[in-house]
Amino acid sequence: MNLGVNLVVSGVGTVRAEGFDFKTALGPRGYKYLPPASQFFLAAAKRALADAGPRSLEAVDPERRAAAVGTNSAAASLHDAMDRTVIETGAAELSPATAPYFSINLFGSRLATEHHLQGFNLTFTSPRVAGLEALQNGGRALAAGRAGRLLAGATEQALAEGEPGADTSEAGAVALVLEPAAAVAARGGRAYGTVAVRSFFLPPALAASEGGAERARALIEDALDALGHPAGAPAPDGPPPVTAVLDGSPVGRAVAAALGERAEHVPAGAGCLEPVALVAAALAGGAGPARVVVTAAAEGNAAVCLVTPAGRAGTQAAAQAATQSGTQAEREAATQSGTQAEREAAAQAETRAGTRAAARAERQPAARAEEGGG
Repeated sequence: MNLGVNLVVSGVGTVRAEGFDFKTALGPRGYKYLPPASQFFLAAAKRALADAGPRSLEAVDPERRAAAVGTNSAAASLHDAMDRTVIETGAAELSPATAPYFSINLFGSRLATEHHLQGFNLTFTSPRVAGLEALQNGGRALAAGRAGRLLAGATEQALAEGEPGADTSEAGAVALVLEPAAAVAARGGRAYGTVAVRSFFLPPALAASEGGAERARALIEDALDALGHPAGAPAPDGPPPVTAVLDGSPVGRAVAAALGERAEHVPAGAGCLEPVALVAAALAGGAGPARVVVTAAAEGNAAVCLVTPAGRAGTQAAAQAATQSGTQAEREAATQSGTQAEREAAAQAETRAGTRAAARAERQPAARAEEGGG
């Protein structure tokens, strides 16, 4: 899946747990009994949508709006509290306001209700890569025409004291708004850039073996190749910088060895938030070359994300350039979504693409004739 072809990030929202006040971030009423991870993502999504502009989400019908959220520990502390309540006082004492959240899928339900996201609402929980998988799979569905706007990202809540990984807990959320580049161009919006994700699995036993690092290297190179950035291909600015979010497990060590000294290493937290936060920071940073974020979990889940900032201008031209590079299917998907103005912009991009293709076809016979001398 390549999000960089015709989908762009038009809004970025981040929330840190430190100092977070749901009344300030969301409003004084209606949010008190929501689990913190749900509050965090609601606030991050609110900021991302405000950043994208009021004409982003509202430009498409509710059936064309969607969400994809990744988390590893959103429900962990709540489950711990539920267990203690059942053990100490009985199930009858469970709070009716929080009890439904025993299901991890409900953490994004309030988001869908508030913003009328009726296209799809997906939750991913793969260790450490869940947030990047949300970008990958949500974006794939968007590119296939299942929706016209996507809210995607990650949210985490701190683990209960004494739980495995509690000392490296993550808490907060990151939300990104993704939409067809034609839609951003049509309203003269800002494109932060593009993200493209490829995930894979490295069995822990293989990672711990003598050939573990070599296998990890091959998988990473395959991922970069699939994302349109072959590892050995020449680049104007050299190889893209790499940030690796890894732990000390055999899988983490194998991936670290595969990346070598070219990678900047960031200690992994207990959840999936840090890799998505790095993606958001790279996009919000504006100007700069493409960069790669790599992460892996002890269980073997791994992902590679190619982040291509649009530059500090982030202008309509950047969105138009992304649209013009799309495939036929992707341009059709963009044409089918959004307002009349957006459809017209996509149609114009289609016309330009057809003109370029015709010109190339005309040039090819002439070039062959010149090569043949007649």
